[in-house]
Amino acid sequence: MSRRCEFTGKGPMTGNNVSHAKNRTRRRFLPNLNDVSLQSETLGRTFKFKISAAALRSVDHRGGLDAFLAKAKDNELSDAALKLKKDIKKAQAAA
Repeated sequence: MSRRCEFTGKGPMTGNNVSHAKNRTRRRFLPNLNDVSLQSETLGRTFKFKISAAALRSVDHRGGLDAFLAKAKDNELSDAALKLKKDIKKAQAAA
């Protein structure tokens, strides 16, 4: 199970825990991932994704899943999200 956002590609980062005495130990900063179900208006179905809280706000801001995927960069999307983006484009072209 990878800790990576399916829409933005955000993943774990590394850094230091710094104590009051300035002792440094390595740590990981994990992204705030949530399991969400998003509905596509074009396809009329819901899809489950593991996305970051920032990506969820972006989906709401852009007006839904279809609008978000239309503007999203292909290199940031996961394989499942990329396939869904192509299916939505195909359905919009047919309609």
